[in-house]
Amino acid sequence: MYTLSEIWIYPIKSLGGIRLTEVMAQERGLQYDRRWMIVNNEGYFLTQRTMHQMALIEVEKEINGFKVRHRTFPGNEFIVPFQPISREPITVKVWEDEVEAVTVSDEADTLLSEWLGQPVRLVMMPDWASRPVDPDYALNGENVSFADGYPVLVIGQSSLDDLNEKLDQPVTMQRFRPNLVIEGSEPYAEDNWRELRIGKTMFRGVKPCSRCVLTTLDPLTGKKGEEPLKTLATYRKRNNKIYFGQNLLAQPGLISLGDTVEIL
Repeated sequence: MYTLSEIWIYPIKSLGGIRLTEVMAQERGLQYDRRWMIVNNEGYFLTQRTMHQMALIEVEKEINGFKVRHRTFPGNEFIVPFQPISREPITVKVWEDEVEAVTVSDEADTLLSEWLGQPVRLVMMPDWASRPVDPDYALNGENVSFADGYPVLVIGQSSLDDLNEKLDQPVTMQRFRPNLVIEGSEPYAEDNWRELRIGKTMFRGVKPCSRCVLTTLDPLTGKKGEEPLKTLATYRKRNNKIYFGQNLLAQPGLISLGDTVEIL
């Protein structure tokens, strides 16, 4: 029997994650996951790939929104409200996608610019914005949040365990920023998952997840190394890409820690 052992959301793309006990799955992904994003003056998205210091910014869920704080700037923090304050319309770019968004607040922009050492803005994807999933993998014209390309990422715990047996220094699951972690499956079984039922909620596996340099950043320090990509490249490389995890489409529904996972 497979079990849902971890649930994660990353409300602001490329900042710290939040571990949950239950969450609503939605078409764009898990509720609140990657619905906010930091952009530069040109409206282009910023991530830890090039701005390693983003790993030091933590996010916590509170009653009225998300508290954002920098690990090395104690006392400096702000709240990201569930509904933006400024709501200035802005066109932003995620990879090759242009997306309509709204700004959040002057306070957020000011502190994030200070922490990251350049002018930036925090934006939110409103419900009316459209960002279609790659049509080669979409089933019904689904939209996705500010995630790299797909609504949900799942990884089997045994896949990480197998990788860590090959590493001199084990890494945590947070290197890979999954939404869902499943216990009980064989290593890398998720490569072939096509239909999953978690509790009563359906998910569809569409494409293994190719991994980038972000996995080589220590999520606690923001320092970059060679692993785990160097080791993964020795046995998880296909067509010049390194794969770890499975991208999913989601149907609406509630999922909870401990839910039974059925592979259909």
